[in-house]
Amino acid sequence: MKKFIIILFVITFFLITINKEKQITIPNESIRYRIIANSNSLIDQKNKWEANTKIIPIITNIMLESSNIYDARKSINNNINNIEDELNKMNINYTINFGYNYFPKKEYKDVIYKKGNYESLVITLGNGYGDNWWCVLFPPLCLIDAKENDLSNIEYKFYINEILNKYHK
Repeated sequence: MKKFIIILFVITFFLITINKEKQITIPNESIRYRIIANSNSLIDQKNKWEANTKIIPIITNIMLESSNIYDARKSINNNINNIEDELNKMNINYTINFGYNYFPKKEYKDVIYKKGNYESLVITLGNGYGDNWWCVLFPPLCLIDAKENDLSNIEYKFYINEILNKYHK
């Protein structure tokens, strides 16, 4: 019986340790990105994805230029006009806010992120009543998510750890 309890304890400890390593949290010094659709109608959701597809290359360039959060802030501010230019091509109403914006509670990759105001780039299409898409702009977790393809969660999460360690020393 003692052996069974010891083995059970070791297995439990091992599982708890592994689960802690797998969970990725957004660092305190981060910048989020969120694009909110006008509504949940098919056309508004399509517009959200189209707008996001046009904006992601700009965001990619911003993050490639940024080695720290200060560079990221500067690059975002310097590229707001480029984002506006892409959105203007779509002929839709939108607002862009780079600053502290409200985010509802989110769950992503088995991690729950608290609701609150976070430094972020938020693009609201129309009235902003629809579902949204979000990611972490800095460190560049958006780029990781875009490149995920067929990786398993474990490989993906280890790659995120590498990125977080690179930018958050």
